[in-house]
Amino acid sequence: MKIHLPILLLPVLLSDFLAQGFAPTTSSAFNNINKINTNSKQITSSSSSALFERMAEKVLSNPKWPAEWPYTPQDLDRMDETEDTIFYETPRLCTHIDDPAIQALTNHYATEFKDGDDVLDICSSWISHYPKSDAWKQPGNVVGLGMNEYELSQNNMLNSYNIKDLNVDPTFPYEDSSFDKVTCVVSVDYLNKPKEIFEEIGRVLKPGGMAMIAISNRCFPTKAWNLWLRTNDMEHVFIVGSFFHFTSGVFEEPVCKDVSPNPGASDPMFIIKGMKKVAVSVDENDSDSDDAVVEVTDDADVKAKSAITANADDNDNDNDNDND
Repeated sequence: MKIHLPILLLPVLLSDFLAQGFAPTTSSAFNNINKINTNSKQITSSSSSALFERMAEKVLSNPKWPAEWPYTPQDLDRMDETEDTIFYETPRLCTHIDDPAIQALTNHYATEFKDGDDVLDICSSWISHYPKSDAWKQPGNVVGLGMNEYELSQNNMLNSYNIKDLNVDPTFPYEDSSFDKVTCVVSVDYLNKPKEIFEEIGRVLKPGGMAMIAISNRCFPTKAWNLWLRTNDMEHVFIVGSFFHFTSGVFEEPVCKDVSPNPGASDPMFIIKGMKKVAVSVDENDSDSDDAVVEVTDDADVKAKSAITANADDNDNDNDNDND
C-alpha cells in the first residue's frame, strides 16, 4: 500500500531561505543547515499546504548545488532490498495519484509533446497519462520500459515495450539520441542508481530533447530510498534537480513546474524538467577556430551542422590549393 508523505514546512525562515538559494537539509552533505530541519514542524492545513506548493517552482531558480555528488549509499538504501522482480511480479492495474493530479499531468504533457515526438516512458506500467489523440494527434515511436509485462501489455499508448530491472542494470536497451522526450511518473524514488539512470536518460535523448520527472507525495515506503522518506516535497524537487545537474554537463539547468490542481485538497504534482544541450563541436584541425562550439536549437540544428561542414570543406580545399 502506498502512503502519503507528510508535508513539512520550514517556519518563518522559508521565504528567506529560498531567496538565498535552496539546498536540502537531511543528507550528510548538508549538515551545515540541519538545524533548520530540526526546527521544522508538520503542517496539515490546506492554506499552509498551498503556500508550500507554490514555492516549489522557486527551489530550482537559485539552487545551491554541492560541489560534488552528495548522496551516500546509505541515502539510497531501502527498507526492502529484496529483488524488485518479486515486488512487481503481481500486476497492479491501479493509479498511484488521484484523478485531478493525473489530469494536470496529462494537460502539461499536451503542452510539451509535439506531433512526431518519439517518447520513452521509464518505470512504465499499464497507463502513461499521455494526451489522447485530440491533443497529441500524431505520436511518434512511444516505448515503455518497465518491470511487469502484463501491465505494459495493457498500455494502449505504447508501440512497444521492454522488461528490465533498472536497479540491477541501469543501462537502457536503446540507441543514442533515440527519443525526443523521456518521462518518469512518481517512480524516481525507487531507482537506487539515479546517477547512472540520468546518464542514460541523457544518452538516449536527442539533442534538444527533454526529460520530465513527475513527482508527488505518495510512495511505497519499503521500496523508496531512505533519503526520500526523510525529506519533504521541496527537498524532493531539489534532489531530482540535482540529478540533472550532476549528469556530466549533458543537461541545461533543470526547472520545476508546479501543476498541482488543488493544493491542499488533492495530490500535488511537480514536474522537474531537464533539456539536453544542443552543441556542435568543431575539431581545431577542421576549422580556423579553436574548438568552436555552436549552440543550436531544434530546426537550426541541421542547418548549423551543414554550415560547419561546408566551412570545414572550404578550409580543406584552401589548404590543398596552397600545397599545389
